[in-house]
Amino acid sequence: MRDSDAVGGIVNDFGVYEEREVDVVVVGAGQAGLSAAYHLRRTGFEPERDFVVLDHAPRPGGAWQFRWPSLTYGKVHGMHALPGMELTGADPARPSSAVIGEYFAAYEESFGLPVHRPVDVTAVREGEGGRLRVESTEGVYAARALISATGTWERPFWPRYPGQETFLGQQLHTARYPGPEAFAGLRVVVVGGGASGTQHLMEIAGHAAATTWVTRREPVFREGPFNEVAGRAAVAQVEERVRQGLPPRSVVSVTGLPLNDAVRAARASGVLDRLPMFDRITPTGVAWDDGRFVEADVILWATGFRASVDHLAPLRLREPGGGIRMEGTRAVRDPRVHLVGYGPSASTIGANRAGRSAVREIRALLKNTPRASGAAVTG
Repeated sequence: MRDSDAVGGIVNDFGVYEEREVDVVVVGAGQAGLSAAYHLRRTGFEPERDFVVLDHAPRPGGAWQFRWPSLTYGKVHGMHALPGMELTGADPARPSSAVIGEYFAAYEESFGLPVHRPVDVTAVREGEGGRLRVESTEGVYAARALISATGTWERPFWPRYPGQETFLGQQLHTARYPGPEAFAGLRVVVVGGGASGTQHLMEIAGHAAATTWVTRREPVFREGPFNEVAGRAAVAQVEERVRQGLPPRSVVSVTGLPLNDAVRAARASGVLDRLPMFDRITPTGVAWDDGRFVEADVILWATGFRASVDHLAPLRLREPGGGIRMEGTRAVRDPRVHLVGYGPSASTIGANRAGRSAVREIRALLKNTPRASGAAVTG
């Protein structure tokens, strides 16, 4: 791992940025990016010489490092280990940000993954000689293929409602959720029917003066275990959207909310009594056209995230439907570009599989063609 100001081959002796040739640039060092880097290393790509990982975050941990303190490791739903190294012996009472951050750091170290941070990738354009020009705050890379593993955390989705700018209280998004103690004695409206919204409500209810839950759709609670058959069906729904070039929905959005003991208790106590979406926001609360009004000090938007793919805009990969049409992990409009942790692979186990699949396809693309070093990629 190297800091962005200590990478040889980018800045010359005169302090001028030069273009550096590599086979593959991986953008992002979360679950999907590290999985891809592991499979690159495992299949013969040399760190630094053949591939690099450029990570926007200040330290290891992907989006997990930014999770709220009250999300302990024991509350994490469905964290799947990275390939080749299990996460064992973690204290369930510790914050997930600390546990998973340390795990990712150990993983990078154990496998010698060439992660450069903090580095912002600002744009990916068509370069010379059939290469992609990857522009970053570290310099320019000329890559034969790109794995974009940027996830969604950097793009929280804020819905817009009439009167929103007049609200005199505080508006927060899940991305900056400070923990339940910050809402002590306040009247809180939580917007969103996903897992984050329900978790926030159940935590906040014990501290706030009052809570109100508002969702666009009636929440669907899932009884019983979520088995492999149900998981494949959910992933298939998301895959179909990206095949059509539509913006992906998260896998969680089509699986429903697990009905565990804590959720049952919250429903019985009224904490998870849901109201339909309000029609407008006033200076002191939220209002419906039927005359209903709820006073609020805080509106907490648990409304999800959108894919962070703005750096790919110069390549014009989007379809008229607004999404990037995919076949597996490959962007249909440019076979050099693979997206992992996007759409159907936006889960920890899906990210692992996508990383392996992307590397397999990239190896096939580059096979028997000159490497930056003059060798060939052979299978």
